[in-house]
Amino acid sequence: MRPSKAPRQNWLVGDPSTGSRAIFVGLMLVVAGNGDLPAVRGQVVPYNPYADSQDPTPPVLPDGTLHWGTFFKSAAIQKAYERLWNLGACRNTNKAITIPVENNKLSIDSLPEDEFRGVVQAVTGTNAGGAVAFLQTPKDGSGGVERVALLHPAGVSRVDVSGTAGVSLLAPGMVVRFQANVDTKGRSTAPIRVLHVATPSAEAKPTAVTPGLDEMVIGKVVHMKRGILSVRVDAGKIRRLTLPLAEDAVVEVATSQIGLIRPGDAIEIKGRLWTGEGALGDGTVFADQLTVTKKAASAAGGSSGAHADAADLGAR
Repeated sequence: MRPSKAPRQNWLVGDPSTGSRAIFVGLMLVVAGNGDLPAVRGQVVPYNPYADSQDPTPPVLPDGTLHWGTFFKSAAIQKAYERLWNLGACRNTNKAITIPVENNKLSIDSLPEDEFRGVVQAVTGTNAGGAVAFLQTPKDGSGGVERVALLHPAGVSRVDVSGTAGVSLLAPGMVVRFQANVDTKGRSTAPIRVLHVATPSAEAKPTAVTPGLDEMVIGKVVHMKRGILSVRVDAGKIRRLTLPLAEDAVVEVATSQIGLIRPGDAIEIKGRLWTGEGALGDGTVFADQLTVTKKAASAAGGSSGAHADAADLGAR
């Protein structure tokens, strides 16, 4: 018997050996600890030479709608089917195998789109297939529901992260923009009150800092310790800046990167909900659009009283 249709996998969530509840619990660990998170992502599988056709549909349709493809409710079933296929033991003739395999598939695009609101609990990964655990706030005012939002693996989910946060948000490698006046040794003459997270374009060229001039500076965070921020500038004679932060210093955020999302932030999602087999938490939301507003309470966090140590920010 010759193959008629090989398994073609568009989506895989989690490790086949790990239950969806365990994956969600792993996501929640980020709130209490610094351990590595399990892999939770949507994954586009490479070209399968045995398939008689490949899905030519792009991730974004002409009308702007996202194309998600197939979600496999059980990664274990799909993996077992692929092993049988590769061994030549399954060629779409045994209904005891093919029916469960077909029932294991879910067309994400067929799910209705809805809106969800809540509070972020944890985040992992990048814009390409990352995950955000959140406590959904039901419209009827009842108790919260634990959900996990997955971003499209092609990185096309629309993401907007904005608002005001405390300086504890700052981390090594982050590009920031701020107004400062430094001396010839790169030391600021006044505390910095407002910093903006910057996302420079690939064509942007670093600008040198002029001593004694009150100017806008763009640089990369090196570390922060006891209210003193160290920033690197990649042009000019002054390459290292030492900046005292004001007690009420804040960070203004306007970005499309999920790396700046933190637990406690408010979140709004437009997406497609799946609560059946293979769902994470109390339901997986395949997010077409994700809007996050930094929590207002964080504006004072890390800037007054005990300052965040560089080690707390991941500095090395």
